[in-house]
Amino acid sequence: MSITLERKKELTIEFGQDEKNTGSTQVQIAVLSERIRNLTAHLKENHKDYATRRGLLMLVGKRRRLLKYFAAEHTAEQYKTLIDSLNIRK
Repeated sequence: MSITLERKKELTIEFGQDEKNTGSTQVQIAVLSERIRNLTAHLKENHKDYATRRGLLMLVGKRRRLLKYFAAEHTAEQYKTLIDSLNIRK
């Protein structure tokens, strides 16, 4: 259910251009998106897991705030590229 360390490193290299760049906004959004996908799949099987549902909603809110910050700090094209590469709908 949780994101693996190997997958996190892959996302860091893909969106942070370096494996040490873990704090950039793009990497944080990518990791949160992966965790959201995992929790969504878990909730499809366990629809009464309300604690996980609450955690999922908190992660979605955090990702939304990071996306808002990213959109304000970067160009619209960079924002669109990030959203398209992560398959996030706006």
